[in-house]
Amino acid sequence: MKLTISRESLLTPLQSIAGVVEKKQTMPVLSNVLLVAEDNTLTLTGTNMEVELVGRVTPVHIDQPGRITVPARKLSDICRALGDESPIELVLEG
Repeated sequence: MKLTISRESLLTPLQSIAGVVEKKQTMPVLSNVLLVAEDNTLTLTGTNMEVELVGRVTPVHIDQPGRITVPARKLSDICRALGDESPIELVLEG
């Protein structure tokens, strides 16, 4: 997976989803957000097993489609620490 997205385009849905998932879960994957990059769209999904939130960002420059889960709060913290106009490149190798 390889994509480029603006900070604001990613941060807006990510903050909503990070509010649904919990840091301390009995199943650690529930503290993650699922990122799916395909068809010029990035779909973000998070759940706490009671509520599921899905956000979509389009258009996104996708060089290579793919999917991965990452810690929602950590990704949100990283995005907030970047400058307002910062482009973000997400790359999954292997």
